[in-house]
Amino acid sequence: MHNTLRKVVYSPESALRRPRQLLNAMVYDLLASRELAWRLFVRNISAQYRQSVLGYFWAFLPPIVTTLTFVFLNAQKIINTSSDSIGLPYPVYVMLGTLLWEGFLDALNSPLKLIISSRSMLAKINFPREALILAGLGEVIFNFAIRLILLIGVFIWFNIPVPSTALLAPLGILSLMALGVMFGILLSPLGVLYQDVQRGITLVTSMWFFLTPVVYEPPSAWPASLLVEFNPVSPLLVTTREMLTTGSFTQLKSFWIVSSIVIVLLLIGWVLYRVAMPHLVERIGA
Repeated sequence: MHNTLRKVVYSPESALRRPRQLLNAMVYDLLASRELAWRLFVRNISAQYRQSVLGYFWAFLPPIVTTLTFVFLNAQKIINTSSDSIGLPYPVYVMLGTLLWEGFLDALNSPLKLIISSRSMLAKINFPREALILAGLGEVIFNFAIRLILLIGVFIWFNIPVPSTALLAPLGILSLMALGVMFGILLSPLGVLYQDVQRGITLVTSMWFFLTPVVYEPPSAWPASLLVEFNPVSPLLVTTREMLTTGSFTQLKSFWIVSSIVIVLLLIGWVLYRVAMPHLVERIGA
């Protein structure tokens, strides 16, 4: 049996002028990039932990430090959040919120990080660019899975019952990661060209953390409630945390609205990524 080679015709005409052909090419390259994405994922994970003295402990250290910091601040009444009002021991609340936030943050940084680290490969080899996104998403999921070991230990230590709604938690986690990847893809073209974007992401996400109910309960009084209503991370993070703990939802409607919008914007971001990558590769190789 002879394998049929895919015929590729390069044209100066914009790919957006033929949307059906563009979508077919996107799906084809997504499927064709799976093996390469796996190899990139294995290489990156091996390099990430092999070149570190503490190894996998670095996956646990940030959420532990964050949790201890805010537990101390809460004990000193600098942050006033009671376990009765949130329905959970405060350390569990902070730990879970921090892990979900870091999953979102890793997903946001992943596309740009992978593109920049693969500059030489992009300039020399023609391969499906979707492999970089898939490999980055694999890293995000892998690191999140490692951190779940810490969360399981915390749940056991505080004897937290897990409701049946925890079966829906993977949907919430993937929605958070999809939101991060969506922002990451949209920012990647500018981030490759200008280092200011990377620095800006660090600055914005540092402030974004405090505008999201990661370590405090969602405010209900205006104008603080606007932080929850217009922050796309809030309903996804809050609802996922509720899936894993209380089983009662306070922002379920907003969760579905944001998740639906993310799917649409993720598709748009993917199209823009496809259109922009040839131009970026040309600038990288120049």
